Amino acid sequence: MTTTAQRRRFLTTSLGAAAATLAAPQTRAQGLPGGALKMLVGYAPGGGTDVIARLIADKLREHSGLNVLVENKPGASGILAPAAMKSAPTDGSVILLTPGVSTIEQIATRKSMPFDLNADLLPVSLAGTVATVYAVSSAINASTLAEYIAWLKKNPKGNSFGTAAMGSTTHFFGVELGQALGTALEPVPYKGTGPLLTDIVAGHIPAGCGGVTSFLQHHRSGKVKILAVSGPKRATAAPDLPTVSELGYPKLTSEGFYSFYLPAKTSPALVDTWNAKLVEVLALPDLRKRLVELGLEVQTSTPAELTDRQNRALVAFTASMKAAGYKPE
Repeated sequence: MTTTAQRRRFLTTSLGAAAATLAAPQTRAQGLPGGALKMLVGYAPGGGTDVIARLIADKLREHSGLNVLVENKPGASGILAPAAMKSAPTDGSVILLTPGVSTIEQIATRKSMPFDLNADLLPVSLAGTVATVYAVSSAINASTLAEYIAWLKKNPKGNSFGTAAMGSTTHFFGVELGQALGTALEPVPYKGTGPLLTDIVAGHIPAGCGGVTSFLQHHRSGKVKILAVSGPKRATAAPDLPTVSELGYPKLTSEGFYSFYLPAKTSPALVDTWNAKLVEVLALPDLRKRLVELGLEVQTSTPAELTDRQNRALVAFTASMKAAGYKPE
């Protein structure tokens, strides 16, 4: 009897331990450290990048058992988070989510940077791509690019457009659009997309450039009118909006991207582990739907594909910078 009881207790204990192991987060089995993992974001809570990061982190916890917490490091056009990766541990416990505006564009437009993209960061995967839009105020009589061109001819002093980031894609896209239209469009700097949109809606400035994620809601409500999208295809979240290529300006086609990085010297095995988990989670239909609604065209990649993309993006952005007559500061 004693032997039977002991066997039963042993089996119960063993089965319970096995169940607990299966139910617990599988971070150690994946080679990642146990406990909380950090996802660094170079922007304040509530912004577009932060919202995207939190949606992905939540799904990683829910689907993969990874206890990922978002840590914000706002300021300096988003470069503080990539810079922090230089001193981050290389055990896979810290990963960075950043838009290209904080890496590629800052490298091209600054004479000095607090980090080296190739020496300090290891590419893991793309998260998705985003397009730039050119929009006008509902206060002006133009709902299409052709009507805007006609309006500019009648109102030559209305050739200004707002941008929340001088020396960025949104700045250069507006300048290059003006060059393509045969009229000089003058950029006006704003301290954030919020103040810019407020002025466009109020009619204080006739037009503005920005990410589709920032302008789409105002377009849908009729407060602004998006005339052109920079992406190579129509945005999934806004299939009614024409691309610059469809409008006859294919050379203006461009798109930004969000991507994940680990600190340099992280082992290839940990890079592969993170890549596999991110690719798996970003394929989930409910997460993709939420991200697409924000204007992100979800797209993952291998580390090598991301390296190639960022190198091509740097060449393209540098060309746009020169075309706009902008010099590094």
